[in-house]
Amino acid sequence: MRGAGAVLAVLVIAGCGGGGDQQQGSGSNIQADSVAYATQQFDAAAFDTISWTADTAATNRGRVVFAFSCRKCHGAGGLGDGGFVFQGDTLRPPSLVASDWKFATDPAGFRLQVFTGNTEGMPHWGLVTGMKLRDIDAVVRYILTDLRAGVDTTKGM
Repeated sequence: MRGAGAVLAVLVIAGCGGGGDQQQGSGSNIQADSVAYATQQFDAAAFDTISWTADTAATNRGRVVFAFSCRKCHGAGGLGDGGFVFQGDTLRPPSLVASDWKFATDPAGFRLQVFTGNTEGMPHWGLVTGMKLRDIDAVVRYILTDLRAGVDTTKGM
């Protein structure tokens, strides 16, 4: 899987190169293909083997992963206000703490999203960047518990 990930990384980087409309369309196709490939490589059962000594061990690790991998786009509080600029555009990721956020009660779906990324600019953390499944599990736990603590699920943010 690592060899395929390296090849995929080269394809994604090549697809992100500047240029005319034709290259950008091609880059979009490569991005969509890489999300599809990452989705095929995802194994939800692999997360069943992850154990933590305590919930706090998981969320503490997740806090570190979030700070290094997620905060630049999603912002320190997870509001989607990180202001990261990619290819000249400021990314506008979703708020991770909004009461109507689609993964608020779906840890399995959220792990898949982190692993595969998306075509709107979220990296393929589990495949191309090589984030360990343990770190994906930790950051998902951190976001769904600590970061979202106190979110009023009866109101939109």
